[in-house]
This record gives sequence, structure tokens and C-alpha cells, in this order.
Amino acid sequence: MVQQLAGAGDPGETESPKAGRRVRYLQDEAVPSGKRMMLGHALRKRRDSLNLKQDEVARSLGGSPSKVSRIESGHHKVKARDLPVFFERYDISDPAEQEQLRQLAAGASEVAWWQPWSWAAPKYLQAVVSFEDMAQRIRSYEPLQLHGLLQTPAYARAVINRGSGTPQEREARTQLRQERTARFADASADRHGMFIIDEATLLRPFGSPQIMRGQLEHLLELSADPRYQFRLAELGKCDLPVDLGPTTIFDFAGMLPTLVYAEGFDGGLIIEDDQAVDQRVKAFDALLYASLAPRHTRRRISNLLARHYGR
Repeated sequence: MVQQLAGAGDPGETESPKAGRRVRYLQDEAVPSGKRMMLGHALRKRRDSLNLKQDEVARSLGGSPSKVSRIESGHHKVKARDLPVFFERYDISDPAEQEQLRQLAAGASEVAWWQPWSWAAPKYLQAVVSFEDMAQRIRSYEPLQLHGLLQTPAYARAVINRGSGTPQEREARTQLRQERTARFADASADRHGMFIIDEATLLRPFGSPQIMRGQLEHLLELSADPRYQFRLAELGKCDLPVDLGPTTIFDFAGMLPTLVYAEGFDGGLIIEDDQAVDQRVKAFDALLYASLAPRHTRRRISNLLARHYGR
């Protein structure tokens, strides 16, 4: 279900005084694709900047305020004939901006590459994968296990096998994670990740010492790639600001806003509200600068590998 948090409006209703605040806790309900959600979010921000009401825009579209609300929440497809109306009503005249919105609208109608695994992947995870696929930069802190994009196949299988589902479902999720990792690794040089690794995740074994040895060796290999920046949150350091918990920040190109995803036990919190996003970004930056620098992080990983996993 979608839980309404921090003033988040129901995606199927018209706006309320706090409708600009968008925070969604997603579990296994149908979730819009990242492209559809980001298109709606961009249109809503432009409407808010012009102080337009949903019913005013609805009259231009020849529809209802509910239609505008569902477009902005990502639950309603933007038809090709509606885009020129939005461009004119919102004074979107920049060709590059128009093209970006057209691409989002077109991409939202395409069959996703992860469709073969959709039967085994929770709906909220499919939304997260779509954000991951779009993001130009991914910033992440994971205190419980390594981020999925950093995991070896053996480590991923060990983590996923601890979860729910049939053996077939867990194997399919493992394959999906491997495909996500490969796609990010093969992406263009302008896509990169900034990962804060909690030292506890390197000392908490998954699978076996051999699996952990392979995983730490993999981290050292990735650290030589400039697209992967690692910082380590030291386990023994006092007052480290780790309060934000599992957090992934998606930064997109062009006019699209930054989005935050916070992993939960049975779902995930997707944060679109500007103020809430800014708070998470500041908390991430505080932890980033309190953590070990990349060079020292590599040294610590190498030391942990030798000390705990027999290198």
C-alpha cells in the first residue's frame, strides 16, 4: 500500500494545501515507472512556480483536475497531444527542455528491460530500478549490507537467499541484481556513483569467508574506476552522523529534480518533497565528509581483507 506521510496527497485526488509535499512509502502496489513519475514531478514543479491551480490546467487540457493530479503523481500517461498544451500553458519554450519531456513521455510507454524479472521483483523495486536506470549520479549509504551495484554475484545470492520468496523467485532477483550491476558498469563515463560504505558491512559476513574475500577484492578493483567513489564510515569513530540510515540519492540530468529513496524492511520510502530531499542530502554530505577519504578507504578495505578474510 501507499502510506500518506508528511502531507503527501493521494495521487488520485486533487490538490490540497500541502499537495506539493510528496513522500510515498511503497510496498507491493502498482508503482509508476521512474520516467512517468519524473515527468509528472517536473510538470508539477513548473505549475507550482507559476502559481497555477490544477483546475486551471485541467480546463486547458479539456479534462478534470483529477487527471492533472494523476499525471503529476505518475499514475496517468501523458498523451502526445497533451504535451504541446503543457508547453504553452507552462511557458516551456526551450527546445532542449521540451525534448527532455518528450523523451520521458515516450520512454514511459516502452517495455522495460527488467520485464523478464517483473514476476519475481516487488513493484517498489521495479520503480527503484527505473530511477537507477535514469540517474546521472547515484549517492548511497547502506549500513546493513553493501549497495546492490557493488555486490558480486555470490554476495548478492547470499543476501537475497536470506529473504522471502520461493527459490525460483530469489534466483530471479539475483539475476536481476546482476543485470543492474552490469548495466551500471557498462554505462557511459558521465554516469557515476558515490558510495559511503559502512565498515560494519565489511565485517558482517554473508555466505562464507570465501564469498566475503571475493567481495572485498571486487571493491578494490572498483575503486580503481573513477566512476566509483568510495568513502568508509569507520566503525570505531565516535559520533559519526549515521542517523540518515539506508539512503540512496538519485541525481538526474537537465531540469529533473533530485529524488531520495530510503530502504525499509518491507518496502521503501520515495521522497520527492524538496525540503525533505534537501534534509537528506545535507545529512548525506555530513556523513560523507566525516568518513575516510577514498585513498584511506582503499587502504582500510585492503587491511580488512588481509586481517579477516585471509589475504
